[in-house]
Amino acid sequence: MEKEVVLLVGAGQISMAIARRVSSGKKVIIGDWNFDNAIKISNILNNSGFDTIPFQMDISSRVSILAMIKEAHKYGEISILINGAGVSPSQSSIEQILKIDLYGTAILLEEVGKVIKKGGVGVTISSQSGYRLPALTPELDKQLACTPSEDLLNLDILKIENIKDTLHAYQLAKRCNVKRVMSEAIKWGKKGARINSISPGIIVTPLAIDEFNGPRGDFYKNMFMKCPAGRPGTADEVANLAEILLNNERGAFITGSDFLIDGGATAAYYYGEL
Repeated sequence: MEKEVVLLVGAGQISMAIARRVSSGKKVIIGDWNFDNAIKISNILNNSGFDTIPFQMDISSRVSILAMIKEAHKYGEISILINGAGVSPSQSSIEQILKIDLYGTAILLEEVGKVIKKGGVGVTISSQSGYRLPALTPELDKQLACTPSEDLLNLDILKIENIKDTLHAYQLAKRCNVKRVMSEAIKWGKKGARINSISPGIIVTPLAIDEFNGPRGDFYKNMFMKCPAGRPGTADEVANLAEILLNNERGAFITGSDFLIDGGATAAYYYGEL
């Protein structure tokens, strides 16, 4: 018996929180480069009554993404994409950030958009960091949005010599995520499907806790202490928003959009104490 299939990429706390909201009665394929992470999240969800299987995949590889899609099609049509994959600027190189967070997201949205079922929906996790990047020209924004994915990393703006550091690379990647979602929404719409992005601020996850204890820890702690909310967020708060976006009644008119959920940190960065 075929089921609707949820494609979950990036076996982390945010992805899992979203999956809990939208995956009842569906088959969930959980993909991660670290297979142990995929197994762990799969076991947690299965022990909570969901139907999931882990799958080892590499978001920066089109071949790997296509293999995951092929696995999903064994069970039915893909109706939901949840993409929470990514690496952090404190723990990764410029090259890794561009390949995984930027190029990987671009090819994932492209390939899933080719096969998403009518009425299908997707959400990809970007970051508040994309809002910290100064405004780009309309021409550069269009390049990030529309350049064929295999040519993306050849853009001058994304060449290693033009990127200051890993944080700059991360900001560019997240700006690109938002622009790719806008562009892909046109293609997804032709199939009767929707795609949006969410840009969280500091969300408490194991990765965030590593960041708090790392070289940029004081920076992050200062950020959430001085934002209007006065605290970091939780994965469930991101899932509250994602649940609306992935609902074809409440979110039916929402596509090609990005939603900032950062406790006001970006507002504080531009107009407050940050």
